[in-house]
Amino acid sequence: MKVLIINGPNLNLLGLRQPEVYGKLTYNDLLSYCQKEADKLGIEVNFFQSNHEGAIIDVIQDSYNKVDGIIINAGAYTHYSIAIMDALKSVNIPTIEVHLSDIYKREEYRHISYIKEASIASFVGLGFEGYKKALIKIKENIGK
Repeated sequence: MKVLIINGPNLNLLGLRQPEVYGKLTYNDLLSYCQKEADKLGIEVNFFQSNHEGAIIDVIQDSYNKVDGIIINAGAYTHYSIAIMDALKSVNIPTIEVHLSDIYKREEYRHISYIKEASIASFVGLGFEGYKKALIKIKENIGK
């Protein structure tokens, strides 16, 4: 089983960016955590991070017939990128939305999620554990 984990804008700055919201752990810490959890589940995981909407769309489109699931934290693109939503819907790969913080307890403009429209589940406000729950959910969904 192959899963692609996509992280959007500013996730590469974890540990520096608003530690009061996102914590002090770094992006490399996140990748290590996800790899460890994927290994426990027997999932091959690949990572992609970009601050560019088009690059995220390209990697989603390129994943068609190559991965069994997608986990995506689209960052700010969550709230306005119909293009990323359309790309996810187009490839029809089981997708789970993840956010480190609880977007529904933050600024009102963050309450809108276009990514949710293309996802089978969402995990918000759980920090790194949201990625673990997403990996488990993907495995359960594909196993059906």
